Amino acid sequence: MPAMGTRAREFRYAVDLGEGGVVRTEDGTRLEADPAWSPEHLLLAALVRCTLKSLAHHARLARIEVANATASARALFAKRESDGRYALAECDVELAVRLSPTPGEVELAELLEKAERDCFIGSSLTVTPTYRWL
Repeated sequence: MPAMGTRAREFRYAVDLGEGGVVRTEDGTRLEADPAWSPEHLLLAALVRCTLKSLAHHARLARIEVANATASARALFAKRESDGRYALAECDVELAVRLSPTPGEVELAELLEKAERDCFIGSSLTVTPTYRWL
């Protein structure tokens, strides 16, 4: 918890969607997203990339290298009973990672918990993703 009078860090991102579906970041960098990708696919891609980025951050702090990593995500979007709107209802994420050096069981569990907890995308969802680490 930040000390009184100290502001917590903030992270700001922006994208602009132009004619023809061209997406650019806040500094004008073009993001290459195939038009065939649906917004739902982009959300799942963001979730797995964010989780792996979070893992890499915490691994680096623990002096562990993420030697190899792959991930996949599956989601169900369905009508919510609470308001009749379609939304994310289920989300399963599977991540296969190789760490070097291999951490002990307790250290590994702590590392993976931090990776899940500190992914901005996953923590922003109203449905908590189910993670499976391989």
